[in-house]
Amino acid sequence: MKAEASATDAEQTLRDALSAMSEVLQSVECGDLSARVTLAYPENDPIGVLGSCINRMTSLLAERRQDTLSFQRELEGQIETIEKQRVAIRELSTPIIEVWSGVLCAPIVGVLDSARAADMTSALLHSVVHTKASLAIIDITGIEAMDTQATDHFLRMARAVRLLGSECALSGVHPNVARTIVHMGIDLDGIDSYRTLRDALQRYVNKRPDKLRRRPHGRG
Repeated sequence: MKAEASATDAEQTLRDALSAMSEVLQSVECGDLSARVTLAYPENDPIGVLGSCINRMTSLLAERRQDTLSFQRELEGQIETIEKQRVAIRELSTPIIEVWSGVLCAPIVGVLDSARAADMTSALLHSVVHTKASLAIIDITGIEAMDTQATDHFLRMARAVRLLGSECALSGVHPNVARTIVHMGIDLDGIDSYRTLRDALQRYVNKRPDKLRRRPHGRG
């Protein structure tokens, strides 16, 4: 009888141990890595070894999860920094400067691709509306050569400004660019062109009342 009772107790203890391990594994499957197996078996017992392996596996998974979360937070921080840098670079590459009261200047330097042209056009149009500018000068002094697509970009920009009721002028047109425009047969009707930004600004000031000539932007 004692032997049978002892065997029954051993079986129950084994079932309890297997049940405890099963519960831990189910918790791990559900994402809870805090659960651990607590057994009454020594570490050199096969059941004890199995329980220890489950605990080590769960601990390793918890460590890997923490490492992954740390890496994710670091990556999100880097992405945020890159996004801020991208916005800053875009703003620097599409500067809109109010050079006089009611006069905006959009200097174009470097390659004018479709994306940059769209950003610059949007920035210029918003600035025209915000400042109620009567003149927008597109300065292309920094461009010595321009292909057909780029020429179309800045001319579309100029026409968009005119649609808002503002004047638009080009300044700093390089001879190579002038030849391209003539070769393409582009109509610049309504868009004045000046040798330099200073010439464009001077022409604008000369058409204004005398009091405006003495009032550059930012001065009383």
